[in-house]
Amino acid sequence: MKAKDIGKIRKAMEKTLDEKRYEHTLGVAYTAAALAMCYGSNAKQAELAGLLHDCAKCMDNSKKINICKKHNISISEIEYQNPFLLHAKVGSFLAMEKYGIRDKEIINAILNHTTGRPGMSELEKIVYIADYIEPNRKQAPNLSVIRKLAFQDLDAALLKILEDTLFYLNTVDGEIDPMTQKTYEYYKKEAQKV
Repeated sequence: MKAKDIGKIRKAMEKTLDEKRYEHTLGVAYTAAALAMCYGSNAKQAELAGLLHDCAKCMDNSKKINICKKHNISISEIEYQNPFLLHAKVGSFLAMEKYGIRDKEIINAILNHTTGRPGMSELEKIVYIADYIEPNRKQAPNLSVIRKLAFQDLDAALLKILEDTLFYLNTVDGEIDPMTQKTYEYYKKEAQKV
């Protein structure tokens, strides 16, 4: 991935996303690259995954559903009821088909940035965490604690985000994607092994 390719994708995101989402996306790309450097991972790969993580976010919900149906991308019952949740699946598809990304790590980081999954790669964790802690995010429980933790222990930061997300969704009576619950349980068990 060359710098000019990242520049092209940045420009494409500026056209595709609304202003607030574009600012968030730049924040995630920046934060993902910083986390990658902190942990000795590929910063350009993290930046690119961060730039593309929400590439389908501003797309109309019916269009997301149509893309899934047309390309045999599975839609769960929760996703049918809350089609905005499809932006990760559609985004990973667009990353491949529209933006020419062939790196499976980047595709998976986009695919799993909303729910996480058991056994995430380091890049998946980085993008998931960067999405939560990027500088433009103002409201989230324990945000300052998690921002500091993210640069000390990726798994601990990931577990704290999952815990806070589930707590929040339970208090507002929000729909919980079963994968978020599975991911939390997996990383809670992992933390208990240490």
